[in-house]
Formats: sequence, C-alpha cells, structure tokens
Amino acid sequence: MRHLIKGRTLGRRTEHRLSMYRNLAVQLIKNEQIKTTEAKTKEIKPVVEKLITQGKKGDLHNRRLVTSFARDKSAVSKLFDDLAGRYESRQGGYTRMVRAGYRKGDAAPMVVLELVS
Repeated sequence: MRHLIKGRTLGRRTEHRLSMYRNLAVQLIKNEQIKTTEAKTKEIKPVVEKLITQGKKGDLHNRRLVTSFARDKSAVSKLFDDLAGRYESRQGGYTRMVRAGYRKGDAAPMVVLELVS
C-alpha cells in the first residue's frame, strides 16, 4: 500500500527527477510556456507556484532560496524583476494547464503549461 507516499516517481531516480524539475521550472520561467506530458505538468506546477510566491516576497533570503533551486541567474532575475511585479496583486494561481492532444509515439497526454498574464 502507498500510504504517506506523495508525488510521482516518473520512472526516474531521485537525482534525475529533481534535476528535471529544475530544468522544467527554469524553462517555464524563461519562456513563460512549455509543452510536456500531463504527469510532469502536475508535478511541476506546485513547484513553480512556490517559486513565484517566493519571488513576490522579494527579500534576500528568498532570492537565495530560489537561486539554490533554479541555479540560473537569468531566470532568477526575471522571476524577481518581471514576474513578481506582474503577480503582486494575485493570490496564487499563476499557471494554467491547456491540454494539447496526445503524443504520436506513445500516445502520452500532452499539456501546455503557461504563466497566466
């Protein structure tokens, strides 16, 4: 039984999965839109929401926390400078999932994850 086990493993080891989360979060922050599978989207969505919330706080401690996760200075500066101002009056719900059909090779459900304007 899977009691008290949260999240999907996505068929990857922990290090690979966390690295994939970092990569997806950074790409979403940089490009403001990514296309990936539904399972990956459901896992990365709360991570990005928390990063944006930390960006809205804007203090040095939160900037260091985001930098330690994202490891990309351009993404961190965009998050704190541009996105934090855009979402300062919004109380959560910074991302939107739009279904985009099925992948041709394995029929995996694809989703476009985008930042709400």
